[in-house]
Amino acid sequence: MVNRIVKMTFKEENVEKFQELFTTVKSHIENFDGCHGVKLLRDINNPCVFFTYSIWDNENALNAYRKSALFDDTWTKTKALFGNKPEAWSTVVQ
Repeated sequence: MVNRIVKMTFKEENVEKFQELFTTVKSHIENFDGCHGVKLLRDINNPCVFFTYSIWDNENALNAYRKSALFDDTWTKTKALFGNKPEAWSTVVQ
């Protein structure tokens, strides 16, 4: 299993737009082949910082999602709302 963590910082005026976007795409991401769920986390000290935490069968499943039209559309809309450069990590449980 691969755990994907993405840290995103949004402009304050775009936080609500992002939350609405995530709500509309969450089930589509979770239903993507190889995905075992996705959660949205929010930093307790900075309400403009969010993390997505998703679990994938393997790196191939994650990469298939990242090459999909769903990802392309979602990421294009999300990037427009950023206040800072995103960071991402792919991890495995040891």
